[in-house]
Amino acid sequence: MSDQTVNAEFFIKKVNEAKVHFERALDCKHTEFDDLYPYMIEHPQFFWYKRYVAWSELLTLADLCEELAFPWREEFTAQQVEYVEQRVMSAKVLDFWFENTDSKEHAQR
Repeated sequence: MSDQTVNAEFFIKKVNEAKVHFERALDCKHTEFDDLYPYMIEHPQFFWYKRYVAWSELLTLADLCEELAFPWREEFTAQQVEYVEQRVMSAKVLDFWFENTDSKEHAQR
């Protein structure tokens, strides 16, 4: 077994991917999850489950970064960091994750 050091850059990249995945799920855009369960798209509860899965992925990666002392918070707004730290995907998170929904970055994702 080779001895590999844990790479902060790798984990920060994964946190960013999870963030984009969650944001795409919030916007009801296509994600990898849709490809796994194409027959579920017709069911309204699928979108809630899809958001829950993306949120769980984001929390897991943020927790790993926290344990490894990697600077994951720099990838989020202050409000988003607060949501992640509170861990509960509440209606507030769903409604206010995008502080500025008119931003070009949000529209392009």
